[in-house]
Amino acid sequence: MHTKLAEDLGLEFPIFAFTHCRDVAAAVSKAGGLGVLGVAGHSPKNLAMELEWIENEVGDKPFGVDLLLPTKFVGSDRGGFDADELDARISQEHRKFLDDLLEQHEVPPLPPDITLPPEFAVGYEKQRDVIELVFQHEISLIASALGPPPSWMIEMGRQHGVKVAALAGTVEHARRHVEAGVDIVVAQGYEAGGHTGTVSTMVLVPEVVDAVGPIPVLAAGGIGNGRQLTASLALGAQGVWTGSVWLTTEEAETHPVVKEKFLKATSSDTVRSRSLTGKPARQLRSAWTDAWDDPTNPDPLPMPLQPRLVREAQARISRTAHNNEGSEQLANYFVGQIVGSMNHVKSVRHVMEDFAVEYADTMEQLDELADG
Repeated sequence: MHTKLAEDLGLEFPIFAFTHCRDVAAAVSKAGGLGVLGVAGHSPKNLAMELEWIENEVGDKPFGVDLLLPTKFVGSDRGGFDADELDARISQEHRKFLDDLLEQHEVPPLPPDITLPPEFAVGYEKQRDVIELVFQHEISLIASALGPPPSWMIEMGRQHGVKVAALAGTVEHARRHVEAGVDIVVAQGYEAGGHTGTVSTMVLVPEVVDAVGPIPVLAAGGIGNGRQLTASLALGAQGVWTGSVWLTTEEAETHPVVKEKFLKATSSDTVRSRSLTGKPARQLRSAWTDAWDDPTNPDPLPMPLQPRLVREAQARISRTAHNNEGSEQLANYFVGQIVGSMNHVKSVRHVMEDFAVEYADTMEQLDELADG
C-alpha cells in the first residue's frame, strides 16, 4: 500500500482522515494514517489547545488541518460583512419559519447561561489569524475546502515544509487548484458527506488524475473500506481522503442520538441540502432537511447567512435531542452515502486494521484473476 505521497509524508497507510474530533485525528495518525482536524468554528484559543493536545498525543507522527475557504459567499466582493450587516440580510420570513419549525417540534429554548459556539468565518483575510496560528504548530498538511487557497497561504506552506491540499468536485476546480500552486488535489465525488458536487467518485478521480498529473491526487467520496481503497489506487489516486467512516468510531464526539441514527441508516438516507451551511452539503435526512427542502417553505439562505440563521436553533436541537422527541426528529449531521455500511461502533485502530486487511485480501484476489 506504499505510494510516493505516503512515503513523502511518512505514512504507513495512504489514508487521510478528515474529522472535527481531535481524538479521531490523533488516533488515525498513531495508527499509521494522517488525521486531519477540521478547524472551522474553533476560536483561536480553543484551536491552539486542540493542536497542542494532538501534538502531544502523536509525537513525531504527521497530522494536518482543514479549513473552509470559499471564494463565493454573500459579501465576498467586499471581503465579507460584519455581524450587523449579515443580520440585516436575514428576512423576517426566514426567522419566522425557523421559529415555527422549532415550536412545532416543541424544542426548548436555551438556558440563559449557555454560550453559543463561535461562528466560522468566511473569507481569506478573516481567517488569516487562524492560518498563521496553525503554521505555528507541527502540521504536515493544510487543506482548503470550497476553493483554491490564497497565494500567501501556499507560500507559508512552502516556508514551513507543509503540503497544501485543496478539495475539488470537478476537473475545472482541480485545474484551478493546481494553477494556484497546491501540492495535492483531493478529488471528492458526489457520494461524500459535507460540501460536495454532483460528479461521482468513480468518474471524477481518473478525470482529475489525468488532468493534473504529476500532482498527486487523493480520492474522496464513499470510501470506507479496503476494497474502495484498492479501487481508488487503481483509478490513479495516491491515497484516500475519508471522513464519514470515522463518525461512528468509539473515539468520535458525534452526538449520541445522531450516531445511533447513522448506525441504523442506509445509503439512501442522505440528501444534499443547503439547510446547514447555505451551500450544498450531504447530510443525514431528517425532519430538519425535509422542512427546508419543502418547496412551500423559504429556500435556505446563501453562506454565511444560513449558518448564522440556524446557529442557535442547532444548539437547541443538539442540547435536547436525547430527551425530546421533536429535537430527536430534527437532529442530523453531515455524512456520506457510505453511512449504509457504518453499522457497528469500532475503535479507530480497528477501522484502520480493517482497511489494511481488506486491501491485502482484495489485492490477492486480483492477483489470482491476473494469473488465471
